[in-house]
Amino acid sequence: MSPNATATADTTLNPTARLSADAVVVGGGAAGLAAAIALGRSRRNVVLIDAGEPRNAPSAGAHNVLGHEGISPLELLARGRAEAEGYGVRIIPGRATGASGALDAFTIEVDGGALHVDARRVILATGLVDDLPDVPGVREAWGHSVLHCPFCHGWEMRDKRIAVLGRNENAVHQVMLFRQLSERVTLFLHDAPEPTDEQWEQLAALGVGVVTPRVERVVVAGSQVTAVEIEGGRPFVVDAVVVAPRFIASTSLYEALGGERTITPFGEQVTAEGRGATAIPGVYVAGNAGDPMAMIAGAAASGVMAGAAAHGDLAAADLAALVHARTRPFSAAMEAANSAAVLGDRIHGV
Repeated sequence: MSPNATATADTTLNPTARLSADAVVVGGGAAGLAAAIALGRSRRNVVLIDAGEPRNAPSAGAHNVLGHEGISPLELLARGRAEAEGYGVRIIPGRATGASGALDAFTIEVDGGALHVDARRVILATGLVDDLPDVPGVREAWGHSVLHCPFCHGWEMRDKRIAVLGRNENAVHQVMLFRQLSERVTLFLHDAPEPTDEQWEQLAALGVGVVTPRVERVVVAGSQVTAVEIEGGRPFVVDAVVVAPRFIASTSLYEALGGERTITPFGEQVTAEGRGATAIPGVYVAGNAGDPMAMIAGAAASGVMAGAAAHGDLAAADLAALVHARTRPFSAAMEAANSAAVLGDRIHGV
């Protein structure tokens, strides 16, 4: 087993520094930090690479985080970094720009080659990018009064005037969930397909109005939505807009290592089994890169499982190496004896 020693390379003085670790974690969000902590607590030598661009940075508070309801996402990550460093995890600010190698000999390139991290195992907690509708005002209020998840933000929008901006066949499903939170929900079809007869009945039963012209823009004051404006300039006064982003996981490193991203109706991701193991031996995925729907608590849980799985894999490999080292002298002696016997037979002509 490897001691959880602090890496010795000085990345400030040496622009082409190289670090070695049992495991390298790419991504400093909830999933990556949880994975690093799980490994650090098992006395593994861990390097975590963090580009410092958390997906939930625009949000005022994180929700459904047991014991930390409403905490600032940035504060939560700061606490997580302190915990990880307390277990000897070395956190490297920078962007992972390349990946190569295979089991027991991976290399992650940081900032275009300014640093290389060699590791036996890789955990990709690289997250995703929200591909938002191309409607003016959406991005400006994203994470504040433009949102997509009723579990992440719904309580804060209760009883408000909510516009569901249709983008795909999921629009009616979003209406159903947000209608539980407010009686003042309107569906703007925009790019969504025409509802089926059954869906029209559902919308009528919910008392949800439907606006069919396309949306031209979302009117915002700062980060607060004030209206939705449709073609022709007619405004509808609302307090919040619900959108359906496409979830584009950051899969470039996985693909550089020989993996293939999975395309789904909702975006792109890395496919893995329940404990994060991917199709590439020694490479694990955690958080939104493998589960775009995971909220903070779910992402952190997947990080713990991926970290534990990577440690278990390393422990099995370490044990196999110890057993091999223990039996090698006996095997070498037997080989020498067999060679001597064969040589003796040849000398005596047998």
